[in-house]
Amino acid sequence: MNSTKSYLQTVALKDVKCHALHGYYPEEQLTGIYFMVDAVVTFIPNEDTENLARTVNYEVLNTIILEEMKLTQKMLETVVKNILDRIIGHYPFILTGEVGIRKLNPPMPGQIGHSFVQLSYKA
Repeated sequence: MNSTKSYLQTVALKDVKCHALHGYYPEEQLTGIYFMVDAVVTFIPNEDTENLARTVNYEVLNTIILEEMKLTQKMLETVVKNILDRIIGHYPFILTGEVGIRKLNPPMPGQIGHSFVQLSYKA
């Protein structure tokens, strides 16, 4: 019987809250709004599970998210792509990645909890 094990590691940050100036309308870029960002990646883990250099460091994910959220964009589609591209660039060994941004209480008629944009990657 073959006892070869195959593992898939997930590293994620959920609900990273940021105030940012993203928005299609000029008013959104003046006053800003709150966003929640999620980033999830998967990869085949290295045998050395105690070595931070051989995994995805979620502090790095947080830094990437915060830096990209500071750069004002009209469209959240641009922001999620920029975040995901930077994660892939930093960790080329990831197999899948997913970044989602929720705009909390978007400025439109009615009571809306959030709007949502997400982008996925598969190696």
